Amino acid sequence: MLGPSQPTEKDKMRNVDPRDSVYKQPDVSLLDDKQWAYIQKRYRISPRELEVAKLVCRGYVNGNIAKKLSVKPGTVKSHLKSIFGKTHARNKITLLLRFMEDVNNFFGESPGAASISIMGIKKPSRTTPASGDILKKG
Repeated sequence: MLGPSQPTEKDKMRNVDPRDSVYKQPDVSLLDDKQWAYIQKRYRISPRELEVAKLVCRGYVNGNIAKKLSVKPGTVKSHLKSIFGKTHARNKITLLLRFMEDVNNFFGESPGAASISIMGIKKPSRTTPASGDILKKG
């Protein structure tokens, strides 16, 4: 019988330990080393910026990135500002989507790449509403 603070088999499978106050970050990367090398070259991202970008794409928040890389949160923010400038991404989500789209365009669908279709997404406008909303006439 397990004690109250020992992880169950289900917890281990979910990467959750009841002794943790928050869930652990999954040790999963959406892109492989070859794909990351392509992203780094395409956008002229420095090695340190690439480390930050990888952690962003794994779901880390700035504070956790700072701890993981042993830097101050302001340094992470500076790296992100530089990455956003080089990639023309507005935020972390668009950065991730841009990377996925670039990799899918360059490599095509490969077994190591996440297969998501984002190429056909159009920005909502006055004539094309978001999420199927009905436009009201004037």
